[in-house]
Amino acid sequence: MKAVNIRTLRELKRQQQRFACLTAYDASFARLAENAGIETLLVGDSLGMVLQGHDSTLPVTVDEICYHVRCVRQGASKPMIMADMPFMSYATSEQAFDNAAQLIRAGAHIVKLEGGMWLVETIRLLEERGVPVCAHLGLTPQSVNSFGGYVVQGRAEEDARRILAEAEALDRAGASMLVLECVPRRLAAQITAAVSMPVIGIGAGADTDAQVLVMHDLLGMSPRPARFVKNFLAEADSIEEAFRLYGEAVRQGLFPRAEHGFD
Repeated sequence: MKAVNIRTLRELKRQQQRFACLTAYDASFARLAENAGIETLLVGDSLGMVLQGHDSTLPVTVDEICYHVRCVRQGASKPMIMADMPFMSYATSEQAFDNAAQLIRAGAHIVKLEGGMWLVETIRLLEERGVPVCAHLGLTPQSVNSFGGYVVQGRAEEDARRILAEAEALDRAGASMLVLECVPRRLAAQITAAVSMPVIGIGAGADTDAQVLVMHDLLGMSPRPARFVKNFLAEADSIEEAFRLYGEAVRQGLFPRAEHGFD
């Protein structure tokens, strides 16, 4: 696999070729993911739940994300590495500049921010300063307390119109990528067609440009797996093979299936 960057992923979108994204938190698993051909690795604040044992992503800090980015970068040189900006690390543009710089210095190629219209100016300023940004709409886990739980977003017509408008605004602001989490399939397909940036789905149906899963979910380690999860290790002889099966299923349009999404 050649080194993957933003231009690579935009070209895949243009050619209507899907790609895979997977969370990674250390060098060993990052190396396996690279060997399996996974194009994008996300050092997610999900580490707060799957590594640290918290019940949400909210306790995770920038220093912790930086540490895990450095570990992943040691294990993988070809995939594009995306780093989550944790809760309240980008509440102002100045905070976003300082914390994004730390993550890029640690080895990330792109940072991910959760939020809609209020992030338009911050994303524009980061992109102008050479920091690629992946936006994140739909179910944004850092807002779990505002949502009252992990609830599918965009089912009501008014909410769907708002999320579409936010995606288009973030695209115009220069966002390089977009994650859509737990939104109805039809809305995800509409957004993917409407924006120029590659769209990565999780619980958003099969019509996005890419898919992402938390590594622990893919390996069947979650005690209560979400609807959009599939255990690929159940069909494999090794972890690397499970990663490879996942990537192939995404690229061939075999995952996710209808039962993994929401109407």
